[in-house]
Amino acid sequence: MPDDTGATARPEPDCPVEIALDAVGGRWTTLLLRDLMHGPLSFGELRAGLPAISDKVLAERLAGLRARGLVERRVQRGFPTRGSYRLTPAGESLRPLLVELYRAGERLRAHRAPGPA
Repeated sequence: MPDDTGATARPEPDCPVEIALDAVGGRWTTLLLRDLMHGPLSFGELRAGLPAISDKVLAERLAGLRARGLVERRVQRGFPTRGSYRLTPAGESLRPLLVELYRAGERLRAHRAPGPA
C-alpha cells in the first residue's frame, strides 16, 4: 500500500480500498459508470443501453451514485423537461480503476481453470 492508511487488521469504512470498492460495488454499477464515461445520458438512454436492467434498479443505482457524489443529474429547461446524468469529477476519477479492473479480469479469465465438462 502507498501509505499506512490501509494497514488495518480488518475492513474499516475509512480504508481507501474499501471506499473505492464501495464506489464501484453492486450489480450494474460498473456498467452505468462505463456508459457515463462516454458523456451525459438520459435515464432512457441508460435504460436502452442496458435493456436487462429494470427501471427500479436503474433508479436505485443512479440514486446511490448521486448520494456518493459520483454522478449528478442536470435538468434542461423546456417542455417537457429533460434530465441527463453525468459523472462528477469524483466519478471521472474512477476511470483508471475500472480500466485496471477490466485488464485484471482479462488476465484472470485467461488463467482460469476450465470448468467441469
